[in-house]
Amino acid sequence: MEFECIIYKKQDRIAMVKLNRPNVLNAMNKQLWLDLRAALEDVKQDSRMKVLIITGEGRAFSTGADLKESKTRSREDYRDYLEELQEASRKLIYFEKPTIAAINGFALGSGYELALACDIRIAADEALIGSPEAKVTSSVTGGAMRLIQELIGPGKARELLFTAEYITGKEAERIGLVNKSVPPDRLMDSAVKMAEKIAENSSFSIKMIKKGLLMANTGVSFDKLMEYEVEACLDCVSTRERQDSLKTFENRKK
Repeated sequence: MEFECIIYKKQDRIAMVKLNRPNVLNAMNKQLWLDLRAALEDVKQDSRMKVLIITGEGRAFSTGADLKESKTRSREDYRDYLEELQEASRKLIYFEKPTIAAINGFALGSGYELALACDIRIAADEALIGSPEAKVTSSVTGGAMRLIQELIGPGKARELLFTAEYITGKEAERIGLVNKSVPPDRLMDSAVKMAEKIAENSSFSIKMIKKGLLMANTGVSFDKLMEYEVEACLDCVSTRERQDSLKTFENRKK
């Protein structure tokens, strides 16, 4: 598949999307969001793909919305752009396969929010991460108003959003905003190794677990969640994959 604003590759069981507007530090336009949505759909339909990694080309993950383009947009054009952004973010948040953001450099604004929408975040130690929206009279998008609070709590979320300060990958790991930070030359290797570990496990189990985790974060009652856990477990143990995985697990113990 050919895209204008991303590089899309598949190898073994891992799909990779690389945001590809390096001349503008992977600043986001409508086409980038459309490309991302198309890639997500392809990964979803390809049963061979177990995990998706998202990263950026060059020295940035993404610096967020392309401010040069935004200066000339009408209110309705801006609404159209924001709706594409929100829909792509929604698809990523509810994507049934695990997603990893490999934050290779600047991750600002909606670029940072794209990383928040992924299941796991690995950052380069010196990557700069943050939401500058309050500095440029804008507001956060991509579900960030909920996602950031889930990760670091309401108090710290308010501090980062209200001050619009940037933090490094190391600091982001310390406060729980990313899963871990690593030296830049180890970033992609770390992301791929994480993806490979995940890919070794049952895609069906992970799909059901991820669905339950999302339910838990969206106001489903505890009783409903426990009912879902029973049904999810029964669905898992009823699959042929269950028998194969049990044999593999038993052989490992010998």
